[in-house]
Amino acid sequence: MTPTIIPFEAGEARLDWLDLTEALAHGHTLPKAEIDDTFLYRDPDTLLSRAAWIDGLGQLVKTATIFPGNAAAGKPSVNGAVTLFDDTDGTLSALVDFHLVTKWKTAGDSLLAALLLAPSDVHEILIMGAGTVSGTLVEAFSAGFPQARFTIWNRTFARAEALAAKYHNVVAVADLEAAVPKADIILGATMSTEPVLKGDWLRPGQHVNLIGAYRPDMREADDTALTRATVYVDSFDTTLDHIGELKIPLAEGVITKDHVRADYYDLEGFVRGGPDDITLFKNGGGAHLDLMTARYILDRWTGAA
Repeated sequence: MTPTIIPFEAGEARLDWLDLTEALAHGHTLPKAEIDDTFLYRDPDTLLSRAAWIDGLGQLVKTATIFPGNAAAGKPSVNGAVTLFDDTDGTLSALVDFHLVTKWKTAGDSLLAALLLAPSDVHEILIMGAGTVSGTLVEAFSAGFPQARFTIWNRTFARAEALAAKYHNVVAVADLEAAVPKADIILGATMSTEPVLKGDWLRPGQHVNLIGAYRPDMREADDTALTRATVYVDSFDTTLDHIGELKIPLAEGVITKDHVRADYYDLEGFVRGGPDDITLFKNGGGAHLDLMTARYILDRWTGAA
């Protein structure tokens, strides 16, 4: 059988952010995924290959090339390929556009956590970073929190201004320290190796959702932010020992693994923060989430969802 080929624009036209979060939640009720990641580095570039197998959904292999320097040349920093295989016989089910899967998996992963953990009345969302992911976060979180306004901060203010100009409900801010206390949700989408978010800036009642760090040497929030917050992750297996956001403070004894309350395989463990609480979610990604997202995309493409 000829595999289905799903291009970006035609595929995206059939998708819905809230439906995706439901698909991700459902995927975590199935048997736990078998996953494996490999990283190869040529500083500052990364080759990341991820594979996943979920009984009932099938298998997926996703390979990503991450070249941060591409942005200066006007090219995407992240490229790659996604292959989806049938759970019954292992045949190739679909070739799904890499950027489509990555876009919807990344933002959908964080949106699900925010819907579970963020305060019930969200008025302002702050995004740290002004890259491609930040624009996707505006789209996804506008669907999840339709009454919210957005502010965007970036080290280079002109880039924040340029991104904000693309949306009617977004403004750029230059002072991150002043912007943090005003936000109900704070989203991190930087590629920083040094924390940009200081825990002393946070106030009770906020939800912090960190997306940017993906390597062992990368962090967006400092130790104080982690110790002040109740911490959650999408997957223990892909975050605790792999991403600097948690790997570094764990290794230094700042926090213990018990400080991380739950991952998505314990959705009932996600408890919405009250007015005196700060919740923090670390988005680590993982091939199992790519698999859930790619299967959702294929189902929508074929009309099965």
